Amino acid sequence: MKYNYVAIEGNIGSGKTSLAKMIASDFDARLILERFEDNSFLPKFYKDPEKYAFPLEMSFLADRFQQLKIDIGSHDLFKSFTIADYFIDKSLIFAKKTLQNDEFVLYNKLFEIIISTLPKPDLILFLYTSTEQLKKNILSRGRSYELNIESSYLEKIQSGYFEYFRTHIRETVLIVDTHNMDFVKEKNDYLKIISLLEGDFGKGIYRITFD
Repeated sequence: MKYNYVAIEGNIGSGKTSLAKMIASDFDARLILERFEDNSFLPKFYKDPEKYAFPLEMSFLADRFQQLKIDIGSHDLFKSFTIADYFIDKSLIFAKKTLQNDEFVLYNKLFEIIISTLPKPDLILFLYTSTEQLKKNILSRGRSYELNIESSYLEKIQSGYFEYFRTHIRETVLIVDTHNMDFVKEKNDYLKIISLLEGDFGKGIYRITFD
């Protein structure tokens, strides 16, 4: 593997955690998973977004920072590379879509302070799929607090990622269209994605569609 630090990203229900686990297992990589299930504000946010958006985003930012600072800062000679199912910048992407303007200004100041102390991933692999498929995936995994997520919210988050990639990212970003893929159940689809990790990409944004 030519990359030392790979981040898998995508919208809610895109399969990023499943893919990260599969790659970590096959390549004996150090795995970093987002600890969203431990966040007590998440179910409350989906019921009352305006009230709980700020504490939710702040708690996620604090936890992500702490996790990455510890896990990436430590060295494991027995692991080939590090793979995570998120990158820290998603904190800013979600916050911009969920917070009020004055809240976001404060949030952004805090974000800029901590982001400079963390390493950036060598590669960001973004799993793109349709809103309809995201809804199916969310329904299939059956987390009760996610079942009422509206399509408009998923579309807002998706557009937030693309906007951020266009204006902020200086790393290598591969946007992979997985609309007609099932990399969990279909070995060939999984191997197509693995082939990307072995490719030679320079810094920039690349849109990848498989036939």
